[in-house]
Amino acid sequence: MIHKFNPINKNKLDNEWRRENLPPVETLEKLGLKAGDIFADIGCGIGYFTIPAAQMIGDNSAYALDTSPEMLAEVELRSKAAGVKNIETLKTAELDLLIPDESVSFGLMVNVIHEIVDKNQFLEEISRIIKPGGKLAVIDWEKAETEMGPPIDHRIAKEDVVSMLEELGFYWQQTLSFTENFYGLVLVKNS
Repeated sequence: MIHKFNPINKNKLDNEWRRENLPPVETLEKLGLKAGDIFADIGCGIGYFTIPAAQMIGDNSAYALDTSPEMLAEVELRSKAAGVKNIETLKTAELDLLIPDESVSFGLMVNVIHEIVDKNQFLEEISRIIKPGGKLAVIDWEKAETEMGPPIDHRIAKEDVVSMLEELGFYWQQTLSFTENFYGLVLVKNS
């Protein structure tokens, strides 16, 4: 049984604890998002990272991808309130991200990989949308007992994520630690 986040708990996606542990702009800067990137937030939730990323990349496209219409509606409300106009929300299927091949220079996936049943097929679909030389940043729960987060047996170790992505033609660039709760990975798709 996979642990899926329930949209009823969307208030947990933007609160004081999360802002302390994963401040959005600083986190995106650490991961290497740059002005001029074409950005995709894969499993965007309420747009916690999507909206600041869209502001950081200038006029380029920021894709907000999620399987939940409720989450995407929240992204639209929040982006409108923030005056951000370069976000395209897309209701996706888990294994169909609905954007063109090799159209994204920076993909982000935060606390998503542990929710996916077919991780290899899901990562293949992400690989499809990333340009050669483009980056994929992954943040997820450390595979350790923490005060918050999914059960430990649902979490996936950072080494396992790197290994799966290397098999798909990515190479590891850096590992980051965001408090004791989260790890960050940046991988680059081979050209």
